[in-house]
Amino acid sequence: MKPGARIIGTGSYVPPTRLTNADLERMLDTSDEWIYSHTGIRERRIAGDNISTSDMAVEAIRQALEMSQCSPDEIDMVIAGTSTSDYRMPSTACVIQEKLSMPNAVAFDVVSACAGFINGLAVAKSFIESEVYEKIVVVGCEKLSSVTNYKDRSTCILFGDGAGAAVVTSDRNGRGVLSTFAKSDGTQRELLWIPSGGIKYPYNPDFTDNGSDKLQMKGPDVYKFAVREMYNASVKVIEDAGLDLPDISLVVPHQANIRIIQGLAKRLQVSMDKVVVNLDKYGNTSSASIPIALDETNRAGRLNAGDLVLMVAFGSGLIWASSLLKW
Repeated sequence: MKPGARIIGTGSYVPPTRLTNADLERMLDTSDEWIYSHTGIRERRIAGDNISTSDMAVEAIRQALEMSQCSPDEIDMVIAGTSTSDYRMPSTACVIQEKLSMPNAVAFDVVSACAGFINGLAVAKSFIESEVYEKIVVVGCEKLSSVTNYKDRSTCILFGDGAGAAVVTSDRNGRGVLSTFAKSDGTQRELLWIPSGGIKYPYNPDFTDNGSDKLQMKGPDVYKFAVREMYNASVKVIEDAGLDLPDISLVVPHQANIRIIQGLAKRLQVSMDKVVVNLDKYGNTSSASIPIALDETNRAGRLNAGDLVLMVAFGSGLIWASSLLKW
């Protein structure tokens, strides 16, 4: 039997500072009732100036290494899914490698916004199945507060900071990542993007006023696209694994908006008690949302050997991705 890629350890980290809906009421023309009813979010975690994206990733990875009983020098590769890198270069993964003293690991970033962790996991699966590497760390880590416009009430209510990680290793007993899928549509990039700050529209002092260096989103359009394509991506990985929708034990979706999650569950004909939701505590943490939710679910004892776990995400690009695990 060829090796499979199995998660043997998970970890997560969120900064201690909470930004509640009540806090936002004092900043904006909004209310706790409106925010919660429209998004499902009650609070989100915010990293201060002294906490970087890599700092959060390091804490999540340390937990995952401890659970997996792996030492840093055993890790062959570090893949960081992030859109909020510490630097324009080098990669955040290289910074993580240095901070955790992983001398034997190659390190690079996957820039897939909210799908970053799933796409990182797909890359890890390929390397492990081809027997190039044996132990890989995949982390989703974001400091979205750094790219959030707190004058824009349509977006600033959504986003938070955090990191989630997994140690993935070779397994020949049929457990691990059964199938993955990803797809993109760059023609829709302006539905969710940061227009300025790259080489196309380089930095200038006016950004502070016009908000073009912060996240911009056309919410209703994203909602319709997300529910449809997350459903299609879910069906695809289930079919590719030779399984059916009723076989799924648990769904761990990207934590973007409760209405998107509920819409997906309805289309999948899955009851909400089989869907992991921690959106109320952390908001949308982009690439970190799925691994944070997976780690909390794992540590709560909700995952048992043989469980079939569906993970699915949708984000800027536009890009959407899914993965099916046999736990």
